[in-house]
Amino acid sequence: MRCARSALVLALLLWGAWTWAQEKPSSQSAPSNAKKPSQQAPCVQIAILLDTSNSMDGLINQARAQIWKIVNQMAQAKLQGQEVELQVALFQYGNDSLPAEKGYIELVVPFTDDLDLISDRLFGLTTNGGQEYCGQVIQEALRRLKWSKREVDLKMIIIAGNEPFTQGPVDPFKVCSEAIKRDITVTTIHCGSYEEGVQTGWARGARLADGTFLNIDQNAPVAIATPFDRKLAQLNEELNSTYLFYGRLEEQQKRRQLQLRQDRNSAALGRGALANRVAAKASRLYSQASVDLVDAVMEGKLKLEDLPEDQLPEQLRKLPPEKRKQYLEQMIQKRRQLRKQIREINKKREQYLAKKRRQMAEKQQNTFDDAVLQALRKQAERKQLELPKP
Repeated sequence: MRCARSALVLALLLWGAWTWAQEKPSSQSAPSNAKKPSQQAPCVQIAILLDTSNSMDGLINQARAQIWKIVNQMAQAKLQGQEVELQVALFQYGNDSLPAEKGYIELVVPFTDDLDLISDRLFGLTTNGGQEYCGQVIQEALRRLKWSKREVDLKMIIIAGNEPFTQGPVDPFKVCSEAIKRDITVTTIHCGSYEEGVQTGWARGARLADGTFLNIDQNAPVAIATPFDRKLAQLNEELNSTYLFYGRLEEQQKRRQLQLRQDRNSAALGRGALANRVAAKASRLYSQASVDLVDAVMEGKLKLEDLPEDQLPEQLRKLPPEKRKQYLEQMIQKRRQLRKQIREINKKREQYLAKKRRQMAEKQQNTFDDAVLQALRKQAERKQLELPKP
């Protein structure tokens, strides 16, 4: 009996061990229903604070033309091999047409990846008056924008102006110190001489917030023309023909008008400015997936069959249902080919511009894009972010 009981106990122990082994999750692989780590890409958040007081038209024009060059560079940025997302916010300050009780400050656009919207608002800015409260506008940017709380993300305030940094009721140095405690750097761009920027507090503000202090010539040309600009303009017209905006018909028309308006705005600043925009439109950061069916399908965010009839792009509504998918596929292939062609031409354009800039190096001062890209490269080191070499 004792042997029988021992055998029974042993059998029960072996059965329990086998059952536990079957139920225990393997150390080599997670259970099928385990929550996967976040796949969200690293993000660069840039809040641009522009002085729109009198005499700052040159600064605004540079920002209008060169925002696309900045986008082109950011489209090549990577963190440990992973592509980054870009969000831009825009404030204006120092404009007498804005309410005095709000410090002559306006949040023009909160953080967004809608680059056409940013461009549109930049072209809507006008200059007037002048009470430039740098400390207060930086404080507003810290308070009102939805800053990322992830350590991996790069967060920057870039403020540009020409009056003393210390104007206004808010201590700018205290605010800059508060910014870096939240892992937000402040880069200051003085529109004037380097020495004046140091004397009027711009350099100290950047230093307190681990940012970069730079001075620019706001009246320098906004973009250099090249032999490649005309071809890029032609390819841009073809690229526009591939956009299939969806949603209510009125919204489709608004998005198309917005896109074309930004083309015209850039072209008004010169062929070089339009070329910067065309190159950006061929980059991954110029995504219209929330309104354009081609981008949405290419990025796996929407399927043609998921769209109700009254939300279909205008071009597809005119076609019989059996031909819509074929037309969409044609536009996808055309978009890919055009983007590739634009990137190849722009690479030659960039080589031409690099040579031109080396020739002009002794005469030319920094412009807005030079300042922003210098600051980005310096700040990228803090986050181990890889940017293309200048």
